[in-house]
Amino acid sequence: MSKHIPSDIEDDDLNAASRKKEHIDLAFKARSSVRDIDSRFDYEPLFARHPQDYSALTTRFAGKTMDAPVWISSMTGGTQKAAIINQNLAKACGEYRLGMGLGSCRQLLYSDAYLSDFQLRKYAGEQPFYANLGIAQVESLLQSGNMFRMRELLDKLDADGLIIHINPLQEWLQPEGDRYTRAPLYTIQDVLEKLDISIIVKEVGQGMGPASIEALLRLPLTAIDFAANGGTNFALMEILRSAPDIAEHYRSLVNIGHSAEEMVSLTNIISDRLGQDCLTGQVIVSGGIHDFLDGYYLTEKSKLPAVYGQASGFLKHAMGDYVELQEYIEMQLQGLALAKAILKVKS
Repeated sequence: MSKHIPSDIEDDDLNAASRKKEHIDLAFKARSSVRDIDSRFDYEPLFARHPQDYSALTTRFAGKTMDAPVWISSMTGGTQKAAIINQNLAKACGEYRLGMGLGSCRQLLYSDAYLSDFQLRKYAGEQPFYANLGIAQVESLLQSGNMFRMRELLDKLDADGLIIHINPLQEWLQPEGDRYTRAPLYTIQDVLEKLDISIIVKEVGQGMGPASIEALLRLPLTAIDFAANGGTNFALMEILRSAPDIAEHYRSLVNIGHSAEEMVSLTNIISDRLGQDCLTGQVIVSGGIHDFLDGYYLTEKSKLPAVYGQASGFLKHAMGDYVELQEYIEMQLQGLALAKAILKVKS
């Protein structure tokens, strides 16, 4: 983390004149108004020095240490571009000691053609690293007596556990989508009873309402990943892939769902009410997390231990040179460390 230490004897600010000129030139452009103030925080400039490193950000997730509460949310696989993206993201996960969830690993259940796209443990190191399957695939494995393939998948990838994503809207709207034959809750319960593996349950862009949150909190999950409405909207993505008449017919569905802030509030209320019956111990706050301020605000608001997940922010910077991704993460972590030092979330 860069810093400037002033001399006790001489003025070493060689850029003072040019900086002052820039201040004059930009003074009118930099004016703000009351309506621009971020009212989520109290700004407290008196009680902390500038952060010297990221040590204040260290957290625990699923029994492992993360150097910051940042989760690289599930992406994709199975294409040449995806292989580069996943490798860059896994490198960043290992270098900055973050957590990471893979995109859907459905292709790996019966074929190893794209296995190398997903075998990223060597880059991620000992950090939390999770495979991912849709609830439709999990239901199919249960019904066909092939649950062992889930364990095989984790072994192939040396993954810490499995993310199960619940996506009824996306599947319904997807031209080649699957259809559930039972409620996802029962499928998740069966997996927990029959396989001793770490499970995270997530949505894919609409979030979840209070009844679903409560049902999941009552289960011994490693975490709930919100994937709230406000980030990548996979229902909208499928509509954009559909024929025009189908897109027009279902367009009103894409804005259904719950925001990450609403889900934090609901989870706090429900976990308090459940008390010892709340068996899920952590959450990944995701969906509409645009930057470190959103992440800091929502993880601080959560009563359950929380990390925050981002997908599109990482994706944008992971498509090319790894240095670009490093620079993006450095800026995010510096901002998060500064926010933690000088901002207090309003109650």
